[in-house]
Amino acid sequence: MAAITEPGLDRDGLLAWYRRNRERTASLFALIDDDAYVAQPIPLRHPFVFYDGHLPAFSLLTLNERALGEEPVDPALERLFERGIDPESAHAAASLTRTDWPSRAAVEAFARACDERVERAIAHGRIVDAEMPRLARGQAVFTLLEHEQMHHETLAYIVHRLDEASKGRVRQEHHDGALAAPRMRTVDAGVATLGAQRDAIPFGWDNEFGCHEVDVPAFSMQHRPVTNGDWLTFVAAGGPVPPFWVRRDGEFFLRAMFDELPLPRSWPVYVTHRDAAAYAAWKRMRLPTEAEFHRAAFATPHGHDRPYPWGDGAPNPMYGNFDFERFDPEPVDAHPAGTSAWGIDDLIGNGWEWTATPFQPFPGFEPMASYPQYSADFFDGKHYVLKGASPVTGRELIRRSFRNWFYADYPYLFAKFRLVA
Repeated sequence: MAAITEPGLDRDGLLAWYRRNRERTASLFALIDDDAYVAQPIPLRHPFVFYDGHLPAFSLLTLNERALGEEPVDPALERLFERGIDPESAHAAASLTRTDWPSRAAVEAFARACDERVERAIAHGRIVDAEMPRLARGQAVFTLLEHEQMHHETLAYIVHRLDEASKGRVRQEHHDGALAAPRMRTVDAGVATLGAQRDAIPFGWDNEFGCHEVDVPAFSMQHRPVTNGDWLTFVAAGGPVPPFWVRRDGEFFLRAMFDELPLPRSWPVYVTHRDAAAYAAWKRMRLPTEAEFHRAAFATPHGHDRPYPWGDGAPNPMYGNFDFERFDPEPVDAHPAGTSAWGIDDLIGNGWEWTATPFQPFPGFEPMASYPQYSADFFDGKHYVLKGASPVTGRELIRRSFRNWFYADYPYLFAKFRLVA
């Protein structure tokens, strides 16, 4: 079949992106022993087997069936793997458990069949059609591509919690070092531009639109995130032990992806939103709002905005710890090239950053045609916005308008924070 061409559509690039995603998925599953395939290290998430089937099933359903009207590959498996869970508690999650998962071989065969159909559609199908909402500006294809990247992060969280006897390992070097005390940087009063215009970026999720301005009074922000070393003083004063820490023989260690390390004092502390807010109150400060994060990260003293804290350069390892350059954090001062115009470090990478802003729609919100429940199901006042990126966030997701969100007490997230006054 001859390829259908559309102006500005890079089919080869989209197909290469899809294959990179599938290769990364395979590399993550290669870390999981066969005996752990149905394990559920995080009770609030499905076992690994679900994600092995969910990723190809979602791609097939989103593009081939719902956008292009093709026939199913396996209706029963597509229903089984259609959508994940986000329960509020372990008790709620228990009602969603099941034991009748298909074998690893059966799921892998299903995935291969889905991949063949999806690749054929990307290469030859009518994947852009302005008259069909799911295909306008290639929405279905971009949806499935970024969806898989987001689940790479979900998988990393679950692999992190898997017992080391049941998983492989990736060799990494770890560094720690002394840090100066955090300094407060003043961010002038001004406008924060939140969201994006629909025709200004190739693709965005529905919660990223519409673009609007917010007046932000002047504030001061810590020039770096709160570290494990900072948090030790909170623990000494009666504060909670973070979920990534392990206490043994009176000493604290960090549970990293593949190792248990002597607590790296210069790494950002990963905590829940609830605990971050408690620390901020103890320090007589607070968490930044989403608009304040935008001012600190993307605005400049000269009145114009940047695409990234460091300027116009595309995301690369010089600017931050993201895109699987490593699985774990590193010192918060490791990337001076990523500093914002206000002298604030480590805003993108090394861990998502909690904000004080509940996850809500922007003005003019419209559910996206290719995944209408993506955001709308979570506008409940219980999820909080995170900005930035973690070590395992794909670089294609690093854009000014991208928003992440989680429950305030979710303990498995690679999420740091910083204080404002």
